[in-house]
Amino acid sequence: MSLKKSSLKFSFDKYFSKINRSNINHNQYPLLENAFSKDDIFAAIEVILSKKITMSDVTKNFEYEFGKYIGSKYVLMTNSGSSANLLAAFTMTNRKRKFFLKPGDYFAIPAICWSTSLWPFVQSGLKPIFVDVNINNYCLDEVMLKKNLLKKIKLIVDIHVLGNCSNINLISKLAKKNNILLFEDTCESLGSAYNSKYLGTFGDFGTYSFYYSHQITAGEGGMLICKNKEDYEIAYTLRAHGWDRGLKKKNDKSFNFVNSGFNLRPLDITAAIGLSQFKRLNKMMSDRKENRDLIISSIENHNNYKNQFTFFQETKNLKASWFGLPILLRPDLTNIKNKFLKYLNLNKIETRPIISGNFLNQPAAKLYNYTNKDMKKNFPVSQDIEERGFFIGLPTAKIHNDQLNYLVNKLVNFDGFLK
Repeated sequence: MSLKKSSLKFSFDKYFSKINRSNINHNQYPLLENAFSKDDIFAAIEVILSKKITMSDVTKNFEYEFGKYIGSKYVLMTNSGSSANLLAAFTMTNRKRKFFLKPGDYFAIPAICWSTSLWPFVQSGLKPIFVDVNINNYCLDEVMLKKNLLKKIKLIVDIHVLGNCSNINLISKLAKKNNILLFEDTCESLGSAYNSKYLGTFGDFGTYSFYYSHQITAGEGGMLICKNKEDYEIAYTLRAHGWDRGLKKKNDKSFNFVNSGFNLRPLDITAAIGLSQFKRLNKMMSDRKENRDLIISSIENHNNYKNQFTFFQETKNLKASWFGLPILLRPDLTNIKNKFLKYLNLNKIETRPIISGNFLNQPAAKLYNYTNKDMKKNFPVSQDIEERGFFIGLPTAKIHNDQLNYLVNKLVNFDGFLK
């Protein structure tokens, strides 16, 4: 480190310590707190001071380090995980692709999904077929991929929920056997590995998100990985206006437009924060696992615990990188869920739906006529998860005993459970 940089870092450390002296309030439980370290913020400051804030060498370095970790040669950073999904969808349907998906082709997607896991594929002209999920992991139920469905679809969108996954090995084999493309939305599951192979690397495309509260955060940002060079080069041009600058010739800066395109590029500021956090990924994964185990064991050993909750477990052969802690209320407590969540939020315990619940209940699904008349019959598990489920966050550093006790006591001692 140069003398000038060392002096700047010293001054910054003093300033950072001064403004971060406030005590953490243990009588609350946010989705995530203290997301950014001194190193993360200083990495962003360095980029700003360089006056080169747009996508450049820092982004390339992050892509390289990410690919080396995840096991992929073809990596592109985007300005969000949703943009990575969009890039994948329009790469699959692009005319430059040797075998491209066509308007009207069908794809399978689990009913428990995020909006931008669905819409990029719809926006690219494809038609969704929703399938139910597995109650054990809340992910695509491979049993639902029946022969008649496999004959109809051209793409499987598999969503890895909050660090967990389906039987991705089986699904990838089914996709390959039936000449179906496989897309893995791994935005919530960076670092999870099935049979020692990272999620996102089984399919033709995998995406990741660095939004706030995810396994790592850059505020925004995402990654797309491709199985082959053809898809990578198409995605590369689509990411930035459809031009091939930097792809064919190292120093070629000509305005040569070879395809349609978007502007989905990240900033080097975002990449700098993401890369700084990425260096701590394994440690944060370990802390989140320890916190999850501690919270669950503390709930189950509490005097007032009467099996009010169930928790999903790791899929067999998966080493999970947990995002949050999803919880299902006992079936007979479903009718008091809204009161319970209101009580938690009033006590500053932040909650979220499990992804967005059964997406077929969302107004947007109704707008596009995707709704189903009998949810309980046709999507019983997804509907059950929506009606009974919610999730809370997991700290990326070891949880303090006072905060742990506050959280567990509030969860277990709700009046509606004790009557």
